[in-house]
Amino acid sequence: MDNSGKEAEAMALLAEAERKVKNSQSFFSGLFGGSSKVEEACEIYARAANMFKMAKNWSAAGNAFCQAAQLHLQLQSKHDAATCFVDAGNAFKKADPQEAINCLMRAIEIYTDMGRFTIAAKHHISIAEIYETELVDIEKAIAHYEQSADYYKGEESNSSANKCLLKVAGYAAQLEQYQKAIDIYEQVGTSAMDSPLLKYSAKDYFFKAALCHFCIDMLNAKLAVQKYEELFPAFSDSRECKLVKKLLDAHEEQNVDSYTESVKEYDSVSRLDQWLTTMLLRIKKTVQGDEEDLR
Repeated sequence: MDNSGKEAEAMALLAEAERKVKNSQSFFSGLFGGSSKVEEACEIYARAANMFKMAKNWSAAGNAFCQAAQLHLQLQSKHDAATCFVDAGNAFKKADPQEAINCLMRAIEIYTDMGRFTIAAKHHISIAEIYETELVDIEKAIAHYEQSADYYKGEESNSSANKCLLKVAGYAAQLEQYQKAIDIYEQVGTSAMDSPLLKYSAKDYFFKAALCHFCIDMLNAKLAVQKYEELFPAFSDSRECKLVKKLLDAHEEQNVDSYTESVKEYDSVSRLDQWLTTMLLRIKKTVQGDEEDLR
């Protein structure tokens, strides 16, 4: 069956579901089990939505899932309603990002009301990702990652909470909210160094915190590095710590060539990602004679 055939079938299912809903509202249905007709309508709306998905008509699929969700609410089936709102959100993602967010928020309201905070946290991440990629509103993405982290923490899912917080820190630093980023990197770094599995990643978080300090003020960065070395002796031997110390020396001597050389040397072993490149360029601008790119 081609897409137009699937759409036609989906439209027929919608009409059937609407008839069921109308019939359930009649006087006799009220006497003789109108709710079973509403349950049937829910199923038919969901079938119509899946047909629309097959036809790649994402908005129509989203709308049909929303209709099913509303009927589930009418029947007091909260969990089924939330599931349909999530399905609607996933369909709208492909056609209307803002509507996808609205549907996911409806699902989140239901899940938090039911005390299902881990699922709510997962959907806050989905919303944050839509703001990151589709709507490019980083402030709102940060807010949803923070909310997600809060819910995960409340459920003792600390590693999931930390993943969200690291996203927040990365964006906060890009938006020049350095203190916020520092607090998160230090918090996650301190909890990582106590874990045998995560110990190795602690140096990366302290490195990023030190760079954020450097963006505020060189003396800040110097004191921070000393603090991290005392806190986590393995940091002293890391290439990251050695790089920050070289950059501090270059900054003190206002030697831009030495700064660039140190970064190139580090980059030749561990490729710089976009975030590190941005931070290192910002710091480089505080060293005199800045004319060239890092690479």
